[in-house]
Amino acid sequence: MAAKINLTPNAIVETEFDIDWKGYNPDQVDHMLDQVIEDYQAYEANIRELQEKLSDQERINASLKAKIIELEGKAKASEGNDPISASASNVDILKRLSRLEKQVTSIEESLKKKA
Repeated sequence: MAAKINLTPNAIVETEFDIDWKGYNPDQVDHMLDQVIEDYQAYEANIRELQEKLSDQERINASLKAKIIELEGKAKASEGNDPISASASNVDILKRLSRLEKQVTSIEESLKKKA
């Protein structure tokens, strides 16, 4: 779950502090800096969360690619045996490959949206 971000870059740039006889009001400056720190911590948490999700998706992607290679190998091995069953097997493999590609594409799109 993403942490709440308190400040936008414009809010930071446009923040004005009241001038005290010693300079800026220390309480206002402290409050502003506390919000900046919270935002940086939230950004770091978001980055860690997204990196973990990316690692998970990369592992899934590698697993799916290994399955594709395995299926392609089985398809090549069965091509020479029986032409009828080989073509049916090829159709099954193509369907599986298509489903796997769709899964990988949807995973990649969801990662791009989150990043």
